[in-house]
Amino acid sequence: MNFTAFNATAFNALVRRDLHLFFIDRRAVTMSFVAPILIASFFGYIFGGVTNEVAPSKIRVAAVDQDGSEMSRKLVAALSADKSLEVTAEPLDQARADVRVGHSVVAAVIPKGFEQQAARAFLRGSDKPEIQLLYDPSHSPELAMVNGMLTQHVMEVVSSEVFAGANSQKYLDSGLRELDRAAGIDPATKRALQQLLGAVGQLNAGAQANPQGAAAAGGFSMPFTVKREAVTSRRGQVYNGMAHSFAGMSVQFILFMGIDAGMMMIYQRRSGLWKRLQAAPISRFVLIGSRAASAAIIAMVILGVVFSFARLVFHVRIEGSMPGFVLVCAAFSIMTAAFGLLVAVLGKTPEATRGLAILATLILVMLGGSWVPTFLFPQWLQSASFAVPTRWAVDGLDGMIWRGLGFDAALAPVAAMLGFAAVFGALAVWRFRWDAPA
Repeated sequence: MNFTAFNATAFNALVRRDLHLFFIDRRAVTMSFVAPILIASFFGYIFGGVTNEVAPSKIRVAAVDQDGSEMSRKLVAALSADKSLEVTAEPLDQARADVRVGHSVVAAVIPKGFEQQAARAFLRGSDKPEIQLLYDPSHSPELAMVNGMLTQHVMEVVSSEVFAGANSQKYLDSGLRELDRAAGIDPATKRALQQLLGAVGQLNAGAQANPQGAAAAGGFSMPFTVKREAVTSRRGQVYNGMAHSFAGMSVQFILFMGIDAGMMMIYQRRSGLWKRLQAAPISRFVLIGSRAASAAIIAMVILGVVFSFARLVFHVRIEGSMPGFVLVCAAFSIMTAAFGLLVAVLGKTPEATRGLAILATLILVMLGGSWVPTFLFPQWLQSASFAVPTRWAVDGLDGMIWRGLGFDAALAPVAAMLGFAAVFGALAVWRFRWDAPA
């Protein structure tokens, strides 16, 4: 009998057997196909939806106006008009309680005397009013956003009121009197400030005398506006939040499938099947290679089904290189198969191995950006995440799907994942034993 032909026949038979066992196992099929589709759909909807037609969630802000002045009322109105905020006016005790129970993310407390202090501080830079922000510590990113928006609206309202509001001349006259009494200011600087405030007063007097001319000339406001453009595969292409979600969840659940493949090998070894196969005779390379091939094929099938569903239901397109996408999927499938082999040869018992393997997988998925985008990580963790294969898998899929990158952008993720696969496979062959460890 030709030994080489026997090995090829045995290899094909083992692969077909593994595929048959996988597809007749309803639990495996359900977990491998349905779970990533359902969870990816949920996360994709939460973090972006299919198009930008779904309005993003607004940040809930409680506004506490303790001043009750014209300036503070305009500030609250400006915050309420912001499309990113959902503002409600509340007393201080209620606002604090709402933040405490999570009904509001931030409470902005405008202090008594805000108008007078803000106008004086705008002209002189001293005695600044203090706006207190009461915030939910579990929403620190939203706090930073609210702080930036508040800064913008305060500058708009205060500058407009001081230079062009109904009480503008009163603020300017008060500023001029304080300048006259101020000591320690360089005479040249004092004269320049006096000329500036005087010129603004003359401008306002002319506006009152000729309202139509003042309207044509315009008033004081922020010197810029913001135009937002999401940079995707091409100009005008709406970002589909489902794309990243399906990439991340596919990586997670295919790794779980790799664990199941490894666990099956442990069960086979404990039952004595490996020893019987050794007597066939079948080399360890045939046994390991057939198991890796079947696991890689299953992973590719899962990726194909999951992204076909995403394409048909959520219009997730491969905006980049299709050959690059297929290559990234193939490299990840091979890496997953090698990971499953490593689980099989390192594990002693199924009971002890499964928990550790799941923990390792969850850490890999977390660091790879499947749950939370890596840009939210601290800088040191962003750099460290390149040492895990899942980061390369998620980045490679993102690049080929919604970023619209070319084939060359797939080469680095593919090389990294194949490198991890080679390391995992080499360790699996090195640690392989026909008998179950004692």
